[in-house]
Amino acid sequence: MTLTVNGEHHMLDIDSRTTILDALRNHIGLTGTKKGCDHGQCGACTVLINGRRINSCLTLAAMHDTDAITTIEGLGDPDQLSPMQSAFVRHDGFQCGYCTPGQICSATAMLDEAKQGWPSYVSADLEGAPDLSTDEIAERMSGNLCRCSAYPNIVDAIAEVAGGAK
Repeated sequence: MTLTVNGEHHMLDIDSRTTILDALRNHIGLTGTKKGCDHGQCGACTVLINGRRINSCLTLAAMHDTDAITTIEGLGDPDQLSPMQSAFVRHDGFQCGYCTPGQICSATAMLDEAKQGWPSYVSADLEGAPDLSTDEIAERMSGNLCRCSAYPNIVDAIAEVAGGAK
């Protein structure tokens, strides 16, 4: 099978039961995506597939033969960080950094979801553009759990990229 990861095609001869997470880490050698709970509960393994966030530990690689997969390594590089990566650094939005790649991928896609008008559980208006308040950002990031209690800094970083939280 062929996986397109961060714009590069990778020919893989892997078991049909291999998850995207294991394909990325064990077969392609991209270790930025982390294996956390392995049950889709912590979000540490979040990557973007065709621009949408997804828990890579719950997704089989065989399901994404023609899809564009973006990992933390594909969002930016040390010399040119993405706006979200830069904001996380400025706001110290991480502690140990283990969950940070998944949070940055999730936050990047979350802002696109908000721009498209997707409401969340706490959205006051289901028809209009979401108001990215602190509560709205926290709710939209609730699938990415961090045990290090950096949530306020994460929300501040996301708010900066979004143009400011209220």
